[in-house]
Amino acid sequence: MTSPSPISAPTPDAVAYPGAAVIASPPASPVLAEVVRSGFVEGRHRGSLVVLAADGSVEWSLGEVTTPVFPRSTNKPMQAAAVLRAGLELSGERLALAAASHSGESFHLDLVRAMLAEYGLTAEQLQTPADLPLDPEEAEAYLAAGRVRDRLTMNCSGKHTAMLAACARNGWPLTSYLDPAHPLQQLVADGVRTASGEDVAHIGTDGCGAPLLSLSLTGLARAFRSFVLAAPGSPERRVADAMRAHPEYVAGTRRPDTWLMRALPGTLAKMGAEAVQALALPDGRALAFKIDDGATRTLGPVLARTLRHMDIDAPVLDRLADAPLLGGGARVGEIRATF
Repeated sequence: MTSPSPISAPTPDAVAYPGAAVIASPPASPVLAEVVRSGFVEGRHRGSLVVLAADGSVEWSLGEVTTPVFPRSTNKPMQAAAVLRAGLELSGERLALAAASHSGESFHLDLVRAMLAEYGLTAEQLQTPADLPLDPEEAEAYLAAGRVRDRLTMNCSGKHTAMLAACARNGWPLTSYLDPAHPLQQLVADGVRTASGEDVAHIGTDGCGAPLLSLSLTGLARAFRSFVLAAPGSPERRVADAMRAHPEYVAGTRRPDTWLMRALPGTLAKMGAEAVQALALPDGRALAFKIDDGATRTLGPVLARTLRHMDIDAPVLDRLADAPLLGGGARVGEIRATF
């Protein structure tokens, strides 16, 4: 198999503004996907991507893969490992839900409620923003039933429940559990550094309110690789095993991460907002990519093409790659990978 040829970035242009110093524009990322409507390319999505070999070395890459990005929810396995390191006993579906961006299906919400009750917590203690279910079909049904946005319905409520439970177990403050200086968040940061082999260059706030720790795409791929290769019984391996055994709790019944982990046994996959994706195969190969403009509609086609370049061949890749564009209710085009 021939790896895709690296795409050369253009020479930065100098942009001068009246009365200002000359500012150098950053190199443009390569085009990873294009939007084709009625045979016409009407848009392009740029981004960066890295693939690691089984030994952890960079096998090939496109774009800039060594500068920090915000991994968004692809950091969740590392956050889930931290609650285990804090002494919280979770396993099975509960541990998978602690690492989830769940769809808001009934089985997700029922388990969040059960976990809250098991640890003597209430939904009012969750510091997630009120939201609708992440899955569009679930959101429509939820609104049709006359319900309103709720903290528990937000896709990170499983993670927040596990964080609160870990704090309650240790006698740590509950009201400040999202503070970067909180003991639990310090455990998360230590885990992120260890798994990725990188220092955290930037700390932001994620959509759910939790601290958001930056990594390079190479560090993110390395972190996922470390989880699938971790020693049995370690927090990292326990998280990876729970996610792979119960992928519908990590995502949902209509979500690509679930399809992949069901169809490719031993695969660990997690997407994040702003079009971030990380994945590790059981042999230690791994990948991570980010689409610059945050278009999540590109994730399936780009991921499928990358896996094919990694000599993975399975029917699930056809399902992932299929991203139709509609016109008048009929299919008139598609989102397709370009490398």
